[in-house]
Amino acid sequence: MHLASEGIILRQTKIGGGRRMITLFTKKYGKISAGYRGAGRKGKGGTASAVQPFAYGEYQLYEGRNYCDIDRAEVIRSFYGIGEDLDRYASAGYVLELTDRVLVEGMPQPEIFDLLIAFLGELEKRKTRFRTLVLAFEIQLLDRLGVLPALRQCASCGKTEGLTSFSVSAGGMICQDCARKLRSEGEGRLIYEPDFDMIKITEYFSKHPLRQFRNLALNEKTEGELQRIVRAYLAYHLDVGRLKSEGIFTGEY
Repeated sequence: MHLASEGIILRQTKIGGGRRMITLFTKKYGKISAGYRGAGRKGKGGTASAVQPFAYGEYQLYEGRNYCDIDRAEVIRSFYGIGEDLDRYASAGYVLELTDRVLVEGMPQPEIFDLLIAFLGELEKRKTRFRTLVLAFEIQLLDRLGVLPALRQCASCGKTEGLTSFSVSAGGMICQDCARKLRSEGEGRLIYEPDFDMIKITEYFSKHPLRQFRNLALNEKTEGELQRIVRAYLAYHLDVGRLKSEGIFTGEY
């Protein structure tokens, strides 16, 4: 059976014999693992360029009984500018790996596909302070996956006042009484006391298109604290453990 769809290359792995395994995020069919023979046109819009990481293209695939191969591919946009800066490249690699980790193979996620395209486009244009844009992507990814943290009421008891703590295990902001209770139950490691307006920032990040972040950057302390909370939340609720690209992205070599 022949398939055709727009797609983004998430990952490429050499498997020997001149073949490579491509992890392709398609708009129509979701995440697909496909083989690639390594032959094809070498030009700017040819197949070889279209199977490189970050490439956004139009892909034609042949799906057999137990395999899928890329027959032909044409580049729509390569995002060349991402590779011109190490921090920008590390940010893109982290987001691609995260996206790969949370997607279920064969399940279409067109909203996440569009979000990823928007992220790569904005990242290519951005000159510095890439982590703020990454955080916006992560929070909007949680929203599209239906697991955005509870913000306006206690995630444990439902109260709407005194929401000063964030509980990863409870799934959002919690009141002081629930924070004490969870700590007494040994959940203190998963409770954070942000010294910034967690509710306001998370709501803003979740509701505005990524182009709104083109000239916006959180201060470094807030960025770092929010990133730790978001990563802990991703690990707990989406089973996203340590990513290979995370050390480079965070500067923890």
